[in-house]
Amino acid sequence: MKLKSILFTLFGSMLFFGCSNNENGSFEMMDESLVSPLPQTESSGQQRKLIKEGNVRFETNDMAATRKSIFESVEKYKAYVSSDQEYKSSSSIRNTIAIRVPAAHFDALLKDATKGVTKFDSKSIVIKDVTEEFLDVQARLKTKKELENRYLEIAKEAKNVTELLEVEKQLGLLRSEIESIEGRMNYLENQVSLATLTMGFYRTIPTQTQFGNKFANGFKNGWDNLIWFFVGLINIWPFLILVFGIVFWLVWRKPRKAQA
Repeated sequence: MKLKSILFTLFGSMLFFGCSNNENGSFEMMDESLVSPLPQTESSGQQRKLIKEGNVRFETNDMAATRKSIFESVEKYKAYVSSDQEYKSSSSIRNTIAIRVPAAHFDALLKDATKGVTKFDSKSIVIKDVTEEFLDVQARLKTKKELENRYLEIAKEAKNVTELLEVEKQLGLLRSEIESIEGRMNYLENQVSLATLTMGFYRTIPTQTQFGNKFANGFKNGWDNLIWFFVGLINIWPFLILVFGIVFWLVWRKPRKAQA
């Protein structure tokens, strides 16, 4: 069959089934429903795709020991730290660590990293089932790739530059959609394979300690200011001698005038 007749048939099929706009607002050259039927997103018999996220917060008496325990657990279970933030204030020291851990090791890492913690200020674990979305994305990707293969076959039969450019244009749009779908699938796979655990821990600074620190800082600042005062006097000693000389001359001259 010649390329023109193939294209004519494709356009006829597209009009028969109805034109559909893609995300860029342009019309597709071929109806995807003619390539292969979309499978039902039935999750039975399929391994479920679950995204697991945890968040814990607790107080500790030893920030350094707690950090050490967490990082040892991260290394033990082949996880990695994606974020490490520390905050300091007059009343407390806080640390928040975000960990990406293989989903199968999530519970074990959480147990090891919080060993010795008797009370949590907050603790939450959320599991999101994305099986349906994953199957839907997988089916869309399969359909798009089958459609791409059809266009590649048509491109081989192109008889002139105009026909080839038209097919290449449609292939470019299709490949852009395929890359977008693949990006979404890779994101879902990453979120499923690696769970996220956010650990927040802090140490409260007692009020008495705060007062002691302020008193010590005040004494130190006062001593520093006294030293800088003498340093300043040394820097201006010629002017001081001149001032004292003028004052002494004025005082000495005043009695002599009175005697005269």
